[in-house]
Amino acid sequence: MSAVTTTEAAVTVAPAKDTPQVRRRRRLSPGRRLPAARLAGPVLLLALWAAASAAGQLDPAAIPAPWTVVKTGAHLWTDGTLPTDILTSLQRAATGFVIGLVAGVLLALASGLSRTGEALIDGTVNLNRAIPTLGLIPLFILWLGIGETFKVAIIAIVVYIPIYLNTHAALSGIDHRFVELAEVQGLSRYAFVRQIVVPGALPGFFVGLRLGVTGSWLGLVVLEQINATSGLGYMMFQAQNYGQSDVILVGLVVYGVFGLVSDSAVRLVERRVLSWRRTLSS
Repeated sequence: MSAVTTTEAAVTVAPAKDTPQVRRRRRLSPGRRLPAARLAGPVLLLALWAAASAAGQLDPAAIPAPWTVVKTGAHLWTDGTLPTDILTSLQRAATGFVIGLVAGVLLALASGLSRTGEALIDGTVNLNRAIPTLGLIPLFILWLGIGETFKVAIIAIVVYIPIYLNTHAALSGIDHRFVELAEVQGLSRYAFVRQIVVPGALPGFFVGLRLGVTGSWLGLVVLEQINATSGLGYMMFQAQNYGQSDVILVGLVVYGVFGLVSDSAVRLVERRVLSWRRTLSS
């Protein structure tokens, strides 16, 4: 009886040895997000700059050392020059950005939700996009004068174009089956826009928003060198006349910090608003 039991146990256990092992699945995603990972590149660049300056590989008259730039920035902040210029630049950039944001969104909605709006708006915006925006400066000076108005107008144009293009592309890319579903459900126009259009257009809108934020700072650098009496661009232009490369680098660092912070803020809002999406970045 025991021999039969032993034989049956052997027969029962034997197939387990021949069972193939489950192959481990290979991970293709980028992995978990590292904290403050976006600061790694700027920190590395700063370290290389400091190392090259300490080793005497950089001409101090052309590219001052980081500690020299920090010392100059502290001096400009103490005497009140830097805070005034920063505040002026922020006001110009914010005013132009808000105008461009509102214009870009409204034009994209009018063009994306109406064939008549698309016929009247889309071609005009693409024609505007084909014309270099900074090339419009002489014409806008003739129209609006050489004061603050033309600067704000140029920044608004720089901002509204990417916002319009990306939002309109997102609207055009909404699956038509959702539209048919909304029609079957009998949704009103307002409910259709709120439940279908807005969620479908948000990813493209945030891409355009990031480009618009960056564009506002890029346009500001040029505009503040034209008949300006304050602002970061004006400060850098004056420093160029006197050969003060450390002051120029202070302005560039401030522009870079503002650009990085504003882009990070948009990314943070995007992750919160679009938390329902499953993407590689999330």
